[in-house]
Amino acid sequence: MSLERTLTVRVERISRQTPEILAFELAHPWGRPLPSYEAGAHIDVHMPGGFSRQYSLARAPSGNAASYVIGVKRELGSRGGSASMHERVREGDLLPISAPRNTFPLREEAKHHLLLAGGIGMTPLLAMAQALAARGAGFTLCVFARSEEHLAFADALHAPALAPHLRLHLDQGDASQRIDLRALLAERAPGTHLYVCGPGGFMQAVRDAAAHWPEDALHAEYFAAPTDANTTTGLPFTLKLARRGISVPVAADQTAVDALHEVGIDIPVSCQQGLCGTCVVEGDGEGAEHRDFCLTGSERRHKVALCCSRAKGTELVLQL
Repeated sequence: MSLERTLTVRVERISRQTPEILAFELAHPWGRPLPSYEAGAHIDVHMPGGFSRQYSLARAPSGNAASYVIGVKRELGSRGGSASMHERVREGDLLPISAPRNTFPLREEAKHHLLLAGGIGMTPLLAMAQALAARGAGFTLCVFARSEEHLAFADALHAPALAPHLRLHLDQGDASQRIDLRALLAERAPGTHLYVCGPGGFMQAVRDAAAHWPEDALHAEYFAAPTDANTTTGLPFTLKLARRGISVPVAADQTAVDALHEVGIDIPVSCQQGLCGTCVVEGDGEGAEHRDFCLTGSERRHKVALCCSRAKGTELVLQL
């Protein structure tokens, strides 16, 4: 596996947001600015126990980044990542992280931005809303949570800059304030782009309700690949590397990334589920069987996520 260069940050502050969610503020140990980023970006956090997880940055960037803020939900079925953050990380600890990267950016061409956040999925959308408010852009932020008690970053949501744009849906709240997704997404105003992040069931509900929206107007960031997604196996095929002038075979039970690593070609990877975009390269997207969850329809015409995608036929051409 290829590893990205990491930087070390200090856990400056840990604050409880809900019974299940903690916010972590991360800063440079020597007080230096951290790498800049755009709203929607995420970082990899390497935590005690050898775990590595991706977390969205939950605050809009402003000039040099003095610190990053992430939200971590303690998952009952945790494979160890969220448990490590909640139980083993303390203020003052040093953690290795990746530089921010963004596969979930705001679209400059949008006339209006509709942000739909489910639970902890609000973290990238909160940063987006703050960035949009700062530049006076048109947006609506819809946040879905169980109750006020389970609403993370409530102070930021109710801040004067965001409050006029906020619609809050609480499962245990007043029925008159709940949001009907199908009614909300029934008609798309010209130039509106939709951004969604949240648990799998919420993501699918939004996709079902917005099935008639243009593909390039719907932007999603997943926590994990859907349970029915096949991101690994398939028929064998050959990678044709146009710049190198060589071909690399990929076995039926092998990913393109693994095949390239076997012949010494370094492709950075992180999530290995087609979520983060780390392994995306230029290539003949028309000849690929795309299994990722990070590229738009237009991007898939000339890009391929190598950790999960395969060839439609016997060969896939890459600009490598």
